[in-house]
Amino acid sequence: MKHSKKEKSPMASLRLAFVLLISLVSPTSSCTQQEKICLLRFLAGLSQDGGLAASWRDGEDCCEWEGVTCGTDRAVAGVSLASKSLEGNISESLGSLDGLKLLDLSHNSLSGCLPRGLVSSPSIVVLDVSFNRLSGALHELPSSTPPRPLQVLNISSNSFTGMFPSTIWESMENLIALNGSNNSFTGQIPTHFCNGSPSFAVLDLSYNKLRGSIPRGLGDCSVLRVLNAGYNNLSGTLPDELFRATSLEHLSFRNNELHGVLDGAHIINLGNLVTLNLGRNNFSGKLPDSIGQLKRMEELYFDRNNMSGDLPSALSNCTNLITVDFKSNKFSGELNKVDFSNFPNLTTLDLLYNNFTGTIPESIYSCSKLIALRLSANNLHGQLSPKIGDSKHLAFLSLAFNSFVNITNALHILQNCRQLTILLIGDNFMAELMPEDDIIDGFQNLQVLDIGGCQLLGNMPFWISKLPNLQILNLANNQLTGSIPAWIKTLSNLFYLDISNNNLTEGIPTTLMDMPMLKLEKTKAHLDPRVFKLTIYTALSRQYRRLNAFPKVLDLSNNKFTGEIPWEIGQLKSLRSLNLSSNDLTGQLPQSICNLTSLLALDLSNNNLMGPIPSGLNSLHSLSAFNISKNDLEGPIPSGGQFNTFETSSFDGNARLCGSMLIQKCDSTEAPPATTMSKQRTGYKVAFMIAFSAFFVIGVLYDQVVLSKYFG
Repeated sequence: MKHSKKEKSPMASLRLAFVLLISLVSPTSSCTQQEKICLLRFLAGLSQDGGLAASWRDGEDCCEWEGVTCGTDRAVAGVSLASKSLEGNISESLGSLDGLKLLDLSHNSLSGCLPRGLVSSPSIVVLDVSFNRLSGALHELPSSTPPRPLQVLNISSNSFTGMFPSTIWESMENLIALNGSNNSFTGQIPTHFCNGSPSFAVLDLSYNKLRGSIPRGLGDCSVLRVLNAGYNNLSGTLPDELFRATSLEHLSFRNNELHGVLDGAHIINLGNLVTLNLGRNNFSGKLPDSIGQLKRMEELYFDRNNMSGDLPSALSNCTNLITVDFKSNKFSGELNKVDFSNFPNLTTLDLLYNNFTGTIPESIYSCSKLIALRLSANNLHGQLSPKIGDSKHLAFLSLAFNSFVNITNALHILQNCRQLTILLIGDNFMAELMPEDDIIDGFQNLQVLDIGGCQLLGNMPFWISKLPNLQILNLANNQLTGSIPAWIKTLSNLFYLDISNNNLTEGIPTTLMDMPMLKLEKTKAHLDPRVFKLTIYTALSRQYRRLNAFPKVLDLSNNKFTGEIPWEIGQLKSLRSLNLSSNDLTGQLPQSICNLTSLLALDLSNNNLMGPIPSGLNSLHSLSAFNISKNDLEGPIPSGGQFNTFETSSFDGNARLCGSMLIQKCDSTEAPPATTMSKQRTGYKVAFMIAFSAFFVIGVLYDQVVLSKYFG
């Protein structure tokens, strides 16, 4: 699987090498017959040639062939065939092109191994086979192999396995950049890079299966600028020797098993750092004051560690910061110790899941370029300052799970943030009145709104109907009363509606069945691209990177709805999850519910439904979570299809149901109640939610629907 990585891993040396090589070649001369044979052998080894055969003809000068360039010495100097839809194996014959300096086969579907002759070529300077399907281990080179000219080796995003053979690096005296990321390499990080390659500057081994400690020898890499070994299984601490690599600009060991305390006396040696990413490890202790001496720092990630203490005021000295991600730690104290007005370029500040106290410092609102601000799940309190309305670029704001008050004031202020796309303020404003003020009308770009978990009183407010781009709405876990308003169908882009756990009454309106995003199977939601600069979470360990991963959901559970399930429910053909449980619904299950062929989860439990289970439900082949317990249904349970996979608890509490999975068989003369195998009511909810989570990974959109700039 090829990962999409958002970490900065600049390959400046690679780009420079390409530019230099292109400037050295010219299609002005004729290649030799031997070179032509080598190229045709490569072509013959392809099962899909991307149309090369039309250009690569034996009777013509191969210097005129597509993707081939020749030097002034009449030798083939470059083969550039990136993104040509090539399939098949890479022929060893390319290694016999004595003048070949540049070979770029990236972004194709080539398979098999990487020929040893390419890595050990006496002429190739840049070799790029990234984003293919190559596999197997890298070949060892004989110890007698003379120094090779290779400067840039990019083998990323393939399926290579095994350990890095040390003999390769011993022969690479000129190596500048190695990108072996996004493979399945095992073993330890090699230690010979810098001993044999004094110009070695870029190393990216992220997204592999490397283990062991960080080699102390990396500290000998005097010109190393990029070191990325994130997403491996590395352990231990940061060795003291690493801080001797004073040229480092980008350092990332993200998502490993590293631990220890960041040594303030050592970190100041890395004064050239632009990116420091130690997120998703087990680092502890305080953030040292000396972090403020890293004046070039732009991206700082310590998220998902065990760090604690106050944020040092010296952090204010890092005036070039663009991204700060400290989420999921144990940081505490008041945020006003940091002068955020010193960060004119800050675009993302993520402090989710910490123990910060006090109010939001007003200096944060001086960050004129701020796009994403997440302060949720802390111990912050007070009212929002009107100055937040000056944040003209703010697109994502999450303040949920704090103790803020005065929701009416908050909404009046936030409507001035005209670029807001995501607004998550749930689990605050406890037991206040839901604002019904028609003056709230500034959220024209809002696409996700979460005001769940506030125990708000009142009705579903009319001002929500004036949000033309709204796609996800969560009002769950409040104390809203009244009925679902008719204006709900005017939200033509809405595809996720959760109003569960309220006190809403009357029947389920047929207007809900006219929502276009839930009716048409081929409709797609269109969240603003800026939203997915960030990751959407529905739990700390679960996240969405694309909008099309979000299911279409209608959750009306745990209210006081009465009457029958509308026949028109069958119109919602793109619906993935329908939850009408724990209401006072009556009547029979409408046959039209069998039309919901996209359903993955259906929960109708804890109602007063009667009659048979429609047999057509067994044709819902995607249905993975199903619960009709605690009703008054009768007759046989459909057999076959997904019904053979559901737990018996899905049917508990229906005394007149029968089926092969129940004690009461349909041909039995005795009729012991199906509830003999039932569990407590909470058991139904737990069982359903476990199944639901396994297939949707969604739950309710409180402030666990949160975003992060960094994927992962």
